[in-house]
Amino acid sequence: MTGALAGQEEKGEAVTNGISTITTVAAVGSGYMGGGIAQVLALSGKDVLLGDVDRATAVAARDRLLAQAEAFATAGLFPEHAPATLAERLTAADSIEDAAAAAQYVTEAVPESPEIKDSTLRRVSAAADPATIIGTNTSAIPIGRLAESVQHPERFLGVHWMNPAPFVPGVEIIAHDTTSPEVVDVAEALVRAAGKITARVADTPGFVANRLQFALYKEAVKVVEEGLATADQVDLVVSNSFGFRLALFGPFAIGDMAGLDVYAASYRTLAAQYGEQFEAPRSLTELVEAGNLGLKTGKGFLDIDESAKEDLVAYRDRAYQRLSALRAELGQAPGLGG
Repeated sequence: MTGALAGQEEKGEAVTNGISTITTVAAVGSGYMGGGIAQVLALSGKDVLLGDVDRATAVAARDRLLAQAEAFATAGLFPEHAPATLAERLTAADSIEDAAAAAQYVTEAVPESPEIKDSTLRRVSAAADPATIIGTNTSAIPIGRLAESVQHPERFLGVHWMNPAPFVPGVEIIAHDTTSPEVVDVAEALVRAAGKITARVADTPGFVANRLQFALYKEAVKVVEEGLATADQVDLVVSNSFGFRLALFGPFAIGDMAGLDVYAASYRTLAAQYGEQFEAPRSLTELVEAGNLGLKTGKGFLDIDESAKEDLVAYRDRAYQRLSALRAELGQAPGLGG
Protein backbone atom coordinates (compact mmCIF):
# COMPACT_ATOMS: atom_id res chain seq x y z
CA MET A 1 0.00 0.00 0.00
CA THR A 2 1.40 3.41 -0.92
CA GLY A 3 0.74 7.08 -0.32
CA ALA A 4 -2.05 8.19 2.00
CA LEU A 5 -3.42 4.67 2.08
CA ALA A 6 -0.26 3.32 3.69
CA GLY A 7 -0.37 2.85 7.41
CA GLN A 8 -4.03 3.76 7.82
CA GLU A 9 -5.47 2.32 11.00
CA GLU A 10 -8.84 0.87 11.84
CA LYS A 11 -11.35 1.98 9.18
CA GLY A 12 -8.82 2.97 6.53
CA GLU A 13 -6.76 -0.16 6.80
CA ALA A 14 -9.84 -2.37 6.88
CA VAL A 15 -11.29 -0.91 3.71
CA THR A 16 -8.16 -1.56 1.71
CA ASN A 17 -7.98 -5.13 2.94
CA GLY A 18 -10.94 -6.14 0.81
CA ILE A 19 -14.55 -5.91 -0.22
CA SER A 20 -15.86 -7.89 2.76
CA THR A 21 -14.96 -5.07 5.13
CA ILE A 22 -17.00 -2.43 3.29
CA THR A 23 -20.32 -2.23 5.06
CA THR A 24 -21.36 1.37 4.42
CA VAL A 25 -21.30 3.32 1.17
CA ALA A 26 -22.42 6.82 0.26
CA ALA A 27 -24.24 7.79 -2.92
CA VAL A 28 -23.49 11.48 -3.38
CA GLY A 29 -25.95 12.81 -5.91
CA SER A 30 -29.17 10.89 -5.38
CA GLY A 31 -30.88 11.60 -8.69
CA TYR A 32 -31.66 9.13 -11.44
CA MET A 33 -28.20 7.57 -11.79
CA GLY A 34 -27.05 7.96 -8.19
CA GLY A 35 -30.36 6.64 -6.90
CA GLY A 36 -30.18 3.60 -9.15
CA ILE A 37 -26.63 2.87 -8.02
CA ALA A 38 -27.76 3.24 -4.40
CA GLN A 39 -30.54 0.70 -4.97
CA VAL A 40 -28.13 -1.84 -6.47
CA LEU A 41 -25.55 -1.49 -3.70
CA ALA A 42 -28.20 -1.65 -0.98
CA LEU A 43 -29.71 -4.79 -2.49
CA SER A 44 -26.21 -6.31 -2.48
CA GLY A 45 -26.11 -5.96 1.31
CA LYS A 46 -24.53 -2.56 1.88
CA ASP A 47 -25.91 0.22 4.04
CA VAL A 48 -26.23 3.26 1.78
CA LEU A 49 -26.26 6.91 2.80
CA LEU A 50 -27.86 9.28 0.32
CA GLY A 51 -26.06 12.63 0.19
CA ASP A 52 -27.32 15.61 -1.77
CA VAL A 53 -27.53 19.40 -1.75
CA ASP A 54 -29.51 19.27 1.49
CA ARG A 55 -31.33 16.81 3.73
CA ALA A 56 -34.73 17.56 2.20
CA THR A 57 -33.46 16.55 -1.24
CA ALA A 58 -31.95 13.34 0.16
CA VAL A 59 -35.19 12.50 2.00
CA ALA A 60 -37.22 13.06 -1.16
CA ALA A 61 -34.82 10.84 -3.08
CA ARG A 62 -35.18 8.06 -0.50
CA ASP A 63 -38.97 8.29 -0.70
CA ARG A 64 -38.79 8.13 -4.50
CA LEU A 65 -36.47 5.12 -4.48
CA LEU A 66 -38.67 3.21 -2.04
CA ALA A 67 -41.82 3.91 -4.09
CA GLN A 68 -39.97 2.88 -7.22
CA ALA A 69 -38.83 -0.34 -5.54
CA GLU A 70 -42.45 -1.18 -4.69
CA ALA A 71 -43.44 -0.69 -8.31
CA PHE A 72 -40.45 -2.71 -9.57
CA ALA A 73 -41.19 -5.56 -7.17
CA THR A 74 -44.84 -5.63 -8.21
CA ALA A 75 -43.75 -5.77 -11.86
CA GLY A 76 -41.29 -8.57 -11.14
CA LEU A 77 -38.27 -6.38 -11.92
CA PHE A 78 -36.97 -6.42 -8.33
CA PRO A 79 -37.16 -9.37 -5.90
CA GLU A 80 -40.07 -9.38 -3.49
CA HIS A 81 -37.85 -8.46 -0.55
CA ALA A 82 -36.44 -5.37 -2.29
CA PRO A 83 -38.78 -2.74 -0.78
CA ALA A 84 -38.16 -3.96 2.77
CA THR A 85 -34.41 -4.29 2.18
CA LEU A 86 -34.15 -0.80 0.76
CA ALA A 87 -36.27 0.66 3.53
CA GLU A 88 -33.81 -0.84 5.99
CA ARG A 89 -30.59 0.00 4.19
CA LEU A 90 -31.20 3.41 2.55
CA THR A 91 -30.70 6.42 4.82
CA ALA A 92 -30.96 10.12 3.96
CA ALA A 93 -27.90 11.97 5.25
CA ASP A 94 -28.05 15.55 6.50
CA SER A 95 -25.33 16.64 4.06
CA ILE A 96 -22.78 15.46 1.53
CA GLU A 97 -20.12 15.73 4.22
CA ASP A 98 -22.06 13.58 6.68
CA ALA A 99 -22.59 10.89 4.05
CA ALA A 100 -18.94 10.85 3.02
CA ALA A 101 -17.61 10.86 6.57
CA ALA A 102 -19.54 7.72 7.52
CA ALA A 103 -18.77 5.71 4.37
CA GLN A 104 -15.98 3.36 3.41
CA TYR A 105 -16.80 3.78 -0.27
CA VAL A 106 -18.34 6.82 -1.98
CA THR A 107 -19.96 6.81 -5.40
CA GLU A 108 -20.24 10.34 -6.78
CA ALA A 109 -23.02 10.75 -9.33
CA VAL A 110 -23.71 14.47 -9.59
CA PRO A 111 -24.48 16.07 -12.99
CA GLU A 112 -21.96 15.71 -15.83
CA SER A 113 -20.38 19.13 -15.30
CA PRO A 114 -16.66 19.45 -14.49
CA GLU A 115 -17.37 22.40 -12.22
CA ILE A 116 -20.10 20.63 -10.23
CA LYS A 117 -18.03 17.46 -9.96
CA ASP A 118 -14.93 19.38 -8.88
CA SER A 119 -16.84 21.18 -6.14
CA THR A 120 -18.50 17.98 -4.95
CA LEU A 121 -15.32 15.93 -4.97
CA ARG A 122 -13.50 18.58 -2.96
CA ARG A 123 -16.23 18.37 -0.32
CA VAL A 124 -16.33 14.58 -0.36
CA SER A 125 -12.58 14.05 -0.11
CA ALA A 126 -12.20 16.65 2.63
CA ALA A 127 -14.89 14.98 4.75
CA ALA A 128 -14.05 11.33 4.10
CA ASP A 129 -11.45 9.24 5.86
CA PRO A 130 -8.19 9.36 3.83
CA ALA A 131 -8.56 5.65 3.04
CA THR A 132 -12.18 5.84 1.89
CA ILE A 133 -12.41 4.90 -1.77
CA ILE A 134 -14.10 7.45 -4.03
CA GLY A 135 -15.55 6.40 -7.38
CA THR A 136 -16.88 8.95 -9.85
CA ASN A 137 -19.71 8.05 -12.19
CA THR A 138 -18.72 10.27 -15.11
CA SER A 139 -19.73 9.52 -18.67
CA ALA A 140 -16.78 11.14 -20.41
CA ILE A 141 -14.64 13.42 -18.22
CA PRO A 142 -11.09 12.04 -17.79
CA ILE A 143 -10.53 10.63 -14.32
CA GLY A 144 -7.09 12.21 -14.03
CA ARG A 145 -8.68 15.61 -14.63
CA LEU A 146 -11.21 15.08 -11.82
CA ALA A 147 -8.51 13.66 -9.53
CA GLU A 148 -7.07 17.16 -9.28
CA SER A 149 -9.96 18.01 -6.95
CA VAL A 150 -9.48 14.96 -4.70
CA GLN A 151 -7.36 14.82 -1.58
CA HIS A 152 -5.28 11.62 -1.63
CA PRO A 153 -6.06 10.93 -5.32
CA GLU A 154 -4.59 7.42 -5.08
CA ARG A 155 -7.94 6.32 -3.58
CA PHE A 156 -9.90 7.81 -6.51
CA LEU A 157 -11.05 6.13 -9.74
CA GLY A 158 -13.81 6.09 -12.32
CA VAL A 159 -16.66 3.66 -11.81
CA HIS A 160 -18.93 4.28 -14.78
CA TRP A 161 -22.35 2.67 -14.40
CA MET A 162 -24.74 2.46 -17.34
CA ASN A 163 -28.27 3.83 -17.49
CA PRO A 164 -30.53 2.50 -15.99
CA ALA A 165 -28.16 1.30 -13.28
CA PRO A 166 -30.41 -1.41 -11.76
CA PHE A 167 -30.86 -3.25 -15.06
CA VAL A 168 -27.84 -2.69 -17.35
CA PRO A 169 -25.04 -5.07 -16.31
CA GLY A 170 -21.94 -3.29 -17.60
CA VAL A 171 -19.73 -1.04 -15.45
CA GLU A 172 -16.44 0.48 -16.65
CA ILE A 173 -13.59 0.63 -14.12
CA ILE A 174 -11.13 3.42 -14.89
CA ALA A 175 -7.92 4.08 -12.98
CA HIS A 176 -5.93 7.27 -13.47
CA ASP A 177 -2.14 7.46 -13.38
CA THR A 178 -1.82 7.36 -9.59
CA THR A 179 -4.80 5.21 -8.58
CA SER A 180 -3.67 2.51 -6.16
CA PRO A 181 -3.99 -0.98 -7.68
CA GLU A 182 -5.53 -2.18 -4.42
CA VAL A 183 -8.23 0.47 -4.73
CA VAL A 184 -9.07 -0.75 -8.23
CA ASP A 185 -9.33 -4.33 -6.97
CA VAL A 186 -11.61 -3.43 -4.06
CA ALA A 187 -13.88 -1.15 -6.11
CA GLU A 188 -14.21 -3.77 -8.83
CA ALA A 189 -14.99 -6.47 -6.27
CA LEU A 190 -17.68 -4.25 -4.73
CA VAL A 191 -19.37 -3.76 -8.10
CA ARG A 192 -19.11 -7.42 -9.04
CA ALA A 193 -20.58 -8.45 -5.70
CA ALA A 194 -23.58 -6.33 -6.67
CA GLY A 195 -24.08 -8.53 -9.74
CA LYS A 196 -22.50 -6.29 -12.36
CA ILE A 197 -20.04 -7.16 -15.14
CA THR A 198 -16.93 -4.99 -15.06
CA ALA A 199 -14.36 -4.06 -17.67
CA ARG A 200 -11.12 -2.22 -16.87
CA VAL A 201 -10.49 0.47 -19.50
CA ALA A 202 -8.04 3.31 -20.01
CA ASP A 203 -8.52 6.86 -18.78
CA THR A 204 -9.40 8.76 -21.94
CA PRO A 205 -12.38 11.01 -22.73
CA GLY A 206 -15.53 8.90 -23.14
CA PHE A 207 -13.63 5.76 -22.08
CA VAL A 208 -14.85 2.84 -24.27
CA ALA A 209 -18.64 2.68 -24.04
CA ASN A 210 -19.35 6.31 -24.82
CA ARG A 211 -16.60 6.67 -27.41
CA LEU A 212 -18.26 3.87 -29.38
CA GLN A 213 -21.82 4.94 -28.60
CA PHE A 214 -21.29 8.54 -29.62
CA ALA A 215 -19.41 7.56 -32.78
CA LEU A 216 -22.44 5.53 -33.85
CA TYR A 217 -24.83 8.32 -32.89
CA LYS A 218 -22.92 10.90 -34.93
CA GLU A 219 -22.92 8.66 -38.00
CA ALA A 220 -26.64 7.97 -37.54
CA VAL A 221 -27.35 11.71 -37.45
CA LYS A 222 -25.29 12.19 -40.60
CA VAL A 223 -27.35 9.50 -42.37
CA VAL A 224 -30.51 11.44 -41.53
CA GLU A 225 -28.96 14.78 -42.50
CA GLU A 226 -27.94 13.35 -45.88
CA GLY A 227 -31.51 12.20 -46.48
CA LEU A 228 -30.62 8.51 -46.67
CA ALA A 229 -33.26 7.48 -44.14
CA THR A 230 -35.49 9.01 -41.49
CA ALA A 231 -34.60 8.75 -37.80
CA ASP A 232 -37.23 6.07 -37.16
CA GLN A 233 -36.02 4.02 -40.13
CA VAL A 234 -32.41 4.23 -38.93
CA ASP A 235 -33.54 2.91 -35.55
CA LEU A 236 -35.35 0.06 -37.26
CA VAL A 237 -32.25 -0.88 -39.23
CA VAL A 238 -29.93 -0.76 -36.23
CA SER A 239 -32.20 -2.53 -33.72
CA ASN A 240 -33.02 -5.32 -36.16
CA SER A 241 -29.56 -5.92 -37.65
CA PHE A 242 -26.15 -5.35 -36.08
CA GLY A 243 -27.72 -3.80 -32.97
CA PHE A 244 -29.68 -7.02 -32.50
CA ARG A 245 -26.44 -8.98 -32.55
CA LEU A 246 -24.76 -6.52 -30.18
CA ALA A 247 -27.20 -7.54 -27.46
CA LEU A 248 -25.30 -10.82 -27.25
CA PHE A 249 -21.82 -10.32 -28.70
CA GLY A 250 -19.24 -7.54 -28.90
CA PRO A 251 -17.99 -6.15 -32.21
CA PHE A 252 -14.87 -8.32 -32.32
CA ALA A 253 -16.79 -11.55 -31.80
CA ILE A 254 -19.33 -10.51 -34.44
CA GLY A 255 -16.57 -9.59 -36.89
CA ASP A 256 -14.67 -12.82 -36.35
CA MET A 257 -17.84 -14.85 -36.89
CA ALA A 258 -18.72 -12.93 -40.05
CA GLY A 259 -15.22 -13.21 -41.52
CA LEU A 260 -12.59 -10.48 -41.49
CA ASP A 261 -12.11 -10.84 -45.23
CA VAL A 262 -15.75 -9.82 -45.65
CA TYR A 263 -15.14 -6.80 -43.43
CA ALA A 264 -12.01 -5.79 -45.36
CA ALA A 265 -13.85 -6.02 -48.68
CA SER A 266 -16.74 -3.97 -47.32
CA TYR A 267 -14.36 -1.27 -46.11
CA ARG A 268 -12.93 -0.98 -49.62
CA THR A 269 -16.41 -0.30 -50.98
CA LEU A 270 -17.22 2.20 -48.23
CA ALA A 271 -13.87 4.01 -48.61
CA ALA A 272 -14.45 4.40 -52.34
CA GLN A 273 -17.64 6.33 -51.55
CA TYR A 274 -16.92 8.06 -48.24
CA GLY A 275 -13.17 8.43 -48.23
CA GLU A 276 -10.51 8.02 -45.57
CA GLN A 277 -12.88 7.79 -42.61
CA PHE A 278 -14.01 4.38 -43.88
CA GLU A 279 -10.65 2.90 -44.83
CA ALA A 280 -10.02 -0.47 -43.25
CA PRO A 281 -8.09 -0.29 -39.96
CA ARG A 282 -4.45 -1.28 -40.38
CA SER A 283 -4.65 -4.15 -37.90
CA LEU A 284 -7.64 -5.61 -39.76
CA THR A 285 -5.78 -5.49 -43.06
CA GLU A 286 -2.73 -7.13 -41.52
CA LEU A 287 -4.80 -9.99 -40.12
CA VAL A 288 -6.48 -10.64 -43.47
CA GLU A 289 -3.17 -10.52 -45.33
CA ALA A 290 -1.79 -13.08 -42.88
CA GLY A 291 -4.76 -15.37 -43.55
CA ASN A 292 -6.33 -14.84 -40.13
CA LEU A 293 -9.97 -14.40 -41.06
CA GLY A 294 -11.73 -15.14 -37.78
CA LEU A 295 -13.91 -18.13 -37.04
CA LYS A 296 -13.28 -19.76 -40.41
CA THR A 297 -9.53 -19.95 -39.73
CA GLY A 298 -9.61 -20.08 -35.92
CA LYS A 299 -7.84 -16.77 -35.42
CA GLY A 300 -8.84 -13.18 -35.95
CA PHE A 301 -8.92 -10.43 -33.38
CA LEU A 302 -9.94 -13.20 -31.00
CA ASP A 303 -8.42 -16.66 -30.70
CA ILE A 304 -11.31 -19.10 -31.02
CA ASP A 305 -10.70 -22.62 -29.76
CA GLU A 306 -10.91 -24.96 -32.72
CA SER A 307 -12.92 -27.47 -30.70
CA ALA A 308 -15.49 -24.80 -29.77
CA LYS A 309 -16.40 -23.61 -33.27
CA GLU A 310 -19.50 -25.73 -33.72
CA ASP A 311 -20.66 -25.06 -30.18
CA LEU A 312 -20.18 -21.32 -30.68
CA VAL A 313 -22.26 -21.28 -33.85
CA ALA A 314 -24.96 -23.36 -32.17
CA TYR A 315 -24.96 -21.00 -29.19
CA ARG A 316 -25.19 -17.98 -31.49
CA ASP A 317 -28.15 -19.39 -33.40
CA ARG A 318 -29.96 -20.44 -30.23
CA ALA A 319 -29.31 -17.08 -28.60
CA TYR A 320 -30.57 -15.13 -31.62
CA GLN A 321 -33.73 -17.25 -31.73
CA ARG A 322 -34.35 -16.69 -28.01
CA LEU A 323 -33.81 -12.98 -28.38
CA SER A 324 -36.24 -12.85 -31.30
CA ALA A 325 -38.82 -14.69 -29.21
CA LEU A 326 -38.31 -12.30 -26.28
CA ARG A 327 -38.79 -9.29 -28.51
CA ALA A 328 -41.94 -10.77 -29.96
CA GLU A 329 -43.22 -11.40 -26.44
CA LEU A 330 -42.43 -7.84 -25.32
CA GLY A 331 -43.96 -6.28 -28.41
CA GLN A 332 -43.35 -2.80 -29.77
CA ALA A 333 -41.91 -0.25 -27.39
CA PRO A 334 -44.69 2.22 -26.45
CA GLY A 335 -44.58 5.44 -28.42
CA LEU A 336 -41.94 4.22 -30.86
CA GLY A 337 -42.64 2.97 -34.36
CA GLY A 338 -45.90 2.15 -36.02
